[in-house]
Amino acid sequence: MDEHPPAAETPERTAFYKKIAERNLAPLWSVLGDLVTPEPKSPCVPHYWNYEEAKAFLLEAGGLISAKEAERRVLIFENPGMPGESKITTSLYAGLQLVLPGEVAPAHRHSQSALRFVLDGSGAHTAVDGERTLMEVGDFVITPPWAWHDHGNTSDEPMIWLDGLDIPMVSFYDASFAEMHPNDEQDVTRKHGDSPARYGANMAPIDHRPSGAASPIFNYPYTRTREALETMRAQDEWDPCHGLKMRYINPNDGGYAMPTIATFMQLLPKGFAAAAYRSTDACVYAVVEGSGQSTVDGQTFTWGPKDVFVVPSWKWVTHTPAEDAVLFSFSDRVAQEKLGLWREDRGNA
Repeated sequence: MDEHPPAAETPERTAFYKKIAERNLAPLWSVLGDLVTPEPKSPCVPHYWNYEEAKAFLLEAGGLISAKEAERRVLIFENPGMPGESKITTSLYAGLQLVLPGEVAPAHRHSQSALRFVLDGSGAHTAVDGERTLMEVGDFVITPPWAWHDHGNTSDEPMIWLDGLDIPMVSFYDASFAEMHPNDEQDVTRKHGDSPARYGANMAPIDHRPSGAASPIFNYPYTRTREALETMRAQDEWDPCHGLKMRYINPNDGGYAMPTIATFMQLLPKGFAAAAYRSTDACVYAVVEGSGQSTVDGQTFTWGPKDVFVVPSWKWVTHTPAEDAVLFSFSDRVAQEKLGLWREDRGNA
């Protein structure tokens, strides 16, 4: 559809619009160009957050409010194009969470799907539906919808991770529910390592029947992810736009690990110059290793370990690593694919 100029205003039309507005009616022809656009138009804008700066603010918050009082002590990554809306993209929320030594972020559950990507610290834990997992830097941890979850830190250092949730998506459907657990920590009813043993070794119990849309594995350790990337590097099969990019999967069906949020890890080798790329899923990136630059819609961000940046829908992006770099990312691609909406453009690649 080409751009179509709005219909001209006349005194008769203005009077008509006022009359029908009193009956909660409006003319489509006055707004059609804003509703059905030739290509995506979004209030989401490219932006970059320096981790060390954000961490300093987060630790300052740690002296002002406890994890228990806050329920979740998080600084929200607010997209500058949508101030006050608690969104990093139009469909996704992201924030930086802190749990100090000896603290517990109390147990609750909600309709929203959540991911944790560990940026700092070692040895704290997350419990999901009766099973605990230890958290290490680079681990990708899932909280499925309506699953009880709490976080605790018995280590001697602060634990900080990136939260990603589909809060805006659930809010759009008016489908949000939440509930507090009667105890700060839920009972642990499953042995440590139960989920990866059951579902993470290319096996499953003989009578296993999937009970939800999320992966039954809720911690994807970075050690295994990094080993896979390094093994695949030897094949020397580099995508011109992405380098070596992998998606986390649900072993039940081979689909995405989460029902509404797609998650990825990619390796960009030193000297790699990515071809320009754009897609309809706005994407949030967190740097795991290395340093480099990404140019998004003409803006260049220089990044290092643990920094976060966002690429809006249908904006060109190129990545240029200064050394070997590993990037974690997440987007709403899985939801768009299910709805038949997702599209990509590889430029001249």
